[in-house]
Amino acid sequence: MIHLHDIRYVRLGTPDLEGSVRYATEVLGLEVARRVGKAVYLKSDSRDHTLCYFEGDPRDHTSAFEVDTPEELDQAMVLLEQSGYAATRGSVEEAEKRHVRDFINFKDPSGNSVDLVHAPHHSGRRYFPSRDAGITGFSHIGLRTLNPRRDEAFWTQLLSAKVSDRIGEAPLLRIDEVHHKIALFPSSYPGVQHINHQVESIDDVMRAYYILLEKRIPIRFGPGRHPTSGAMFLYFEGPDGMIYEYSTGVRLITEEDEKTYRPRTFPAIPSSFCMWGSKPDIPEFKT
Repeated sequence: MIHLHDIRYVRLGTPDLEGSVRYATEVLGLEVARRVGKAVYLKSDSRDHTLCYFEGDPRDHTSAFEVDTPEELDQAMVLLEQSGYAATRGSVEEAEKRHVRDFINFKDPSGNSVDLVHAPHHSGRRYFPSRDAGITGFSHIGLRTLNPRRDEAFWTQLLSAKVSDRIGEAPLLRIDEVHHKIALFPSSYPGVQHINHQVESIDDVMRAYYILLEKRIPIRFGPGRHPTSGAMFLYFEGPDGMIYEYSTGVRLITEEDEKTYRPRTFPAIPSSFCMWGSKPDIPEFKT
């Protein structure tokens, strides 16, 4: 099995690089780490970067996960290929663009592009938000899946994810103590479905709600509270239709909890996404 240590970054193509960067800084509250050619790298915590917008196709999405050692990266490539998934080793130049020592890239069964990276760079500077959003770090992503059961098996049997809970057919997957770092939502095409940043408190969620209303940024879901992870949340629309989420208070499933924890299944209805009564305006959350 390929052990995933942590989630690292998301790379998103965009036809409007400057507009996307303005949104990421002025609305989302990220910090520009650097600009290189037709790409802009953005920070949300002590990692070198957690989001990269580059000039390109807005359907071009890649998410990245870290492995611990070069040997694990080599073994991952062998296991993927033995399992029928083509994996390619990144060139030195491509690794430099990702600010990692080494990486491989592959696609999951639905066609989602995934980097496995070794020795990703950290930053010697603290994260200074471009606005006081209260962000404590990049936490998880939603991925679109064409076949939830098949893709759940891929992420849990070949990779090291564990199912925390399910909403209908959609599994919420953990790779450490955090309730989920990956969520797989049924869709008709692949890609990153949403990007989550944790914030310090419910006050940050609510401040964001009123700031977004004032800026006329479409709010797609919330404020609310997930009955699965317990997190209080707010989802809103970003460039090229990407959905961003702020949340706080996510459940941790500790080593002690693991001894008795069993995944729960919630029906695919609005109250399974929000226990407060908010209803999602997000296609993958609707049934």
